[in-house]
Amino acid sequence: MGDLRVGVISDTHGLVRPEALAALDGCTMLIHAGDIGSMAVLETLSRHAPVHAVRGNVDRDPGLMAIPVTLDLVVGGLRVHVVHRPQDIDPLAAAAADLVVCGHTHQPRIDRIDRTLRVNPGSAGPRRFSLPVSVALVEVRNGIAEPRLITLDVPSTRAASRRGGHR
Repeated sequence: MGDLRVGVISDTHGLVRPEALAALDGCTMLIHAGDIGSMAVLETLSRHAPVHAVRGNVDRDPGLMAIPVTLDLVVGGLRVHVVHRPQDIDPLAAAAADLVVCGHTHQPRIDRIDRTLRVNPGSAGPRRFSLPVSVALVEVRNGIAEPRLITLDVPSTRAASRRGGHR
């Protein structure tokens, strides 16, 4: 079982930031935890690594409707359960998982509930309120997940507006 670098991204809402791509560079695979926004997001991400995604509550485009709302994967020997909204986490699936990934809240967070690690990468899309723009990386070594959050250094909306555009 080799080392894996898993990029976790969520709530892109149709926006793929170059800063997010840079942070996810070199990942073995990517997990998108929903609110993708457009198929173009998945196409862009898939040029960097294989992508596994769940559909979020705003993913209503016809192409996105085919994406599952939950996903169970085995990554480097770890059982991973992915869902968009934290309130939709199935307690039985979470109890059986080593890692649960969710999004929706735009608030980056890593915590452990009993023996299950939970990762919410926050939002890599348009800034919402004063919340950070972020992604997560999960290093999987010898069947152990070591997650970390990465806050992206992106211009504020006001600064982008002063430059004559925004991201």
